[in-house]
Amino acid sequence: MRSLAAILALVAASLSAGPDIIPRPVGIAPLMDAPAQALNGAKVLAPSGFAAEAALIRAAFPGSGTATIRLVPVTGPEKTEGFEVGPEGYTITCEPGRDIVIEARTRAGFFYAYQTLLQATYRGGDGKDYLPPGRIWDKPRFAWRGMMLDEGRHFFGKEKVKRLLDLMALHKLNVFHWHLTEDQGWRVEIKKWPKLTSVGAVRAESHALGGKQVAYDGNKFDGKPYGGFHTQDDLREIVAYAAARHIQVVPEIEMPGHASAAIAAYPQFGNNDIPGFAPKVQSRWGVHPYTFSPSEETFAFIDDIFAELTPIFPSAYFHIGGDEAPKDQWRKSAFAQSVIKREGLKNEYELQSYFIRRVEKLLAARGKKLVGWDEIQEGGLSKTATMMVWRDWKWAKHAADNGNDVIMAPTSHTYFDYSPGKRGAGPQFGVIGGNLPLQTVYSFEPIPGNFTPAQHRQVIGTQAQLWSEYFYGWNKVEYMAFPRACALAEVAWSPKEGKDWGDFRRRLDTHLRRLDALKVNYHREDGSPAVTDRMGLGE
Repeated sequence: MRSLAAILALVAASLSAGPDIIPRPVGIAPLMDAPAQALNGAKVLAPSGFAAEAALIRAAFPGSGTATIRLVPVTGPEKTEGFEVGPEGYTITCEPGRDIVIEARTRAGFFYAYQTLLQATYRGGDGKDYLPPGRIWDKPRFAWRGMMLDEGRHFFGKEKVKRLLDLMALHKLNVFHWHLTEDQGWRVEIKKWPKLTSVGAVRAESHALGGKQVAYDGNKFDGKPYGGFHTQDDLREIVAYAAARHIQVVPEIEMPGHASAAIAAYPQFGNNDIPGFAPKVQSRWGVHPYTFSPSEETFAFIDDIFAELTPIFPSAYFHIGGDEAPKDQWRKSAFAQSVIKREGLKNEYELQSYFIRRVEKLLAARGKKLVGWDEIQEGGLSKTATMMVWRDWKWAKHAADNGNDVIMAPTSHTYFDYSPGKRGAGPQFGVIGGNLPLQTVYSFEPIPGNFTPAQHRQVIGTQAQLWSEYFYGWNKVEYMAFPRACALAEVAWSPKEGKDWGDFRRRLDTHLRRLDALKVNYHREDGSPAVTDRMGLGE
């Protein structure tokens, strides 16, 4: 990916008004009739614990100059001139004849100040990069500001994941939710269970492209094996890359449903006592009936997976899916029914709750908090699980009333596999359905209106969903993600007060030039891709 300094070189020259920053800071107070300071070649002073962030600033503004930038950690009371910076906030002060001062409490705060500097500067006629005089104070509204990438349906590889992480960092997004397993493919190496990748990572074929604006033909397949997975070394590399950008990586291993690929690799962990049991790695999209058996052997198998993965991912959270788990196989399985009877459960929904609680204990023993989609409340919700709401907003209230934390990821505003608006006519422009234009994303308010003031704190954040059934290659991912991710970043970071679609749209015009400099294949208003329409199979 091109350096962020290159963005400045290509974009800043055209800026003449105030800084068009996305996401919008809490406050900007320009100092009128005062000279700007050139940052090129600035002496950047910082305590040793913040050397990495100081180095980023130096690298962004090469050349010669006389300015000094001081990184000043906030200690004691978390306030600088009355503003509570919190764990990720910062202030930037630029006054004539004085050092430029950046204050923050943490490395993350200084990193986000650096991201703001990249957008706040402008290129002068002398070719230098200038910071307008004044003060910026800023901090995020929500702690969880994420993007989810599904690599179960389509696999993109570690270099594309890194590109997404760079783009997330530019927008101050800090959680990468990595969907790694599906009915259509298992994408992560587990050394104790090698068939998960030798068998589970490869499906026999994929859907063929359809006709006009139809992403695939439901009855035709291409006849080509499709596979790919990340080694554990890949995972470590990605986690380190993300950490350098202050992004936590939260893996998702689906259970008890969306488990066809895993059960195809190891049928003993499926409901193999039912008629017609014939698991395979699925080629057809959609929900499939294969669920894990609620056996002690299955829980030991899952714990083996956790034993290998939890040390790789330092995040406190681990996502177990829990969504779209059909109950048909459990109804037909004599063993599953015996577990229901043994545990005194009422039905298969309570069996799912039992399954999730068992898994949560395994994660807790390894120091992790369970996150799941909102189906984890079916049959009873654990008090300590974090619910990711995607279907109906009523489940958010249900979880909050139960005392659970909530991450808002509803289809209504965050499902970026839905249509972004106008699109081209070819099958490469096909979508799963729905319509989610940029303005609708920007209008999103993550805290439900029926929450009590005390429950507001239980909404820890929000994220975008990049489900990949229709994302045949990386060009399509970027087309569907941007600029909607810019809008969601502002929803997640900026204060609710002062939200203004017209102002955002004006700032976005400048921001799109930054994306142009990075050759991001974003969706234009007329439906055309910014870089290429090669978004079909194999492109």
